[in-house]
Amino acid sequence: MINRLIVWILQYLPKDFVWIFSKRYIAGKELSHALNITKKLNSQGIKATMDLLGEFLTRAEKVEYYKKEYIRLIEASVAGKLDNSFSVKPTMFGLLLNEEMCYNNVREIVAKAATLSRFVRIDMEDTQCTDMEIALFKRLLNEFPNYVGLVVQAYLKRTLNDLNDLAAFDNGRGLINIRLCKGIYNEPAQKAFKDKEEINKNYLIDLEFMFRNNIYPAIATHDKKLVREAYNLIKNYNITPDKFEFQMLYGVTPELRKSIVDKGYNMRVYVPYGKDWFNYSTRRLKENPRMITHMIKALFVRG
Repeated sequence: MINRLIVWILQYLPKDFVWIFSKRYIAGKELSHALNITKKLNSQGIKATMDLLGEFLTRAEKVEYYKKEYIRLIEASVAGKLDNSFSVKPTMFGLLLNEEMCYNNVREIVAKAATLSRFVRIDMEDTQCTDMEIALFKRLLNEFPNYVGLVVQAYLKRTLNDLNDLAAFDNGRGLINIRLCKGIYNEPAQKAFKDKEEINKNYLIDLEFMFRNNIYPAIATHDKKLVREAYNLIKNYNITPDKFEFQMLYGVTPELRKSIVDKGYNMRVYVPYGKDWFNYSTRRLKENPRMITHMIKALFVRG
């Protein structure tokens, strides 16, 4: 209740004050900030996936702006010889306004990335979007094999069925690349597991399915227990390092991140940036108020 109260208060405070809480988890407000952070990560042997902030677009005229910004991001990344991929949220491109408009705009981004041998991941949003985003991914994968991936969320009760469907769609081609995360949106109990242990159990069931079915998993977690269990699955199935990677959010659990890198495993860090940082920060905190505790601790412990 205290965390929820703080979240409610934060959205009415000056943005400069909220930035104090947000800046550890967001690369910056401008493209140059994100490029510099990515370059620094690369120097540490860490890959990145860069994300321009903005989602749940309700005005079609902003779609063109976001598309041009992604094209600029892709070109700047290639010019800087960065080791990175890109994440896009379909609602930023009007998924909830017009599916075909969304497809055309996301396709243009993926096509640009593919011509430069760069990879784009379709982010997964709340459950009103799940079916549409899986359909968008399948359509793009057929056009741009090896250059497009998807996200699934282990807390959703449907996820294992979705993975089965994707494996059947792949039909042995080995083209499916999935970021597996726990999930953050506040979904009803009939759609999502609520208990932490149950979510972790299903995360590992999903991950094991992916290893068994030639799906490339991006193991996205900051949970030490899940990381240890992932190590066990990697060993049990004799999975070579080129068949998976770990992923983490920028600014979160850097010590755990380093321990994974030190083991010789691929690590990719999610680098969000952009002028929409305030809406992103307050929305994420509303969806998961428990983050407040960690952010306040980081503010006072790390200055």
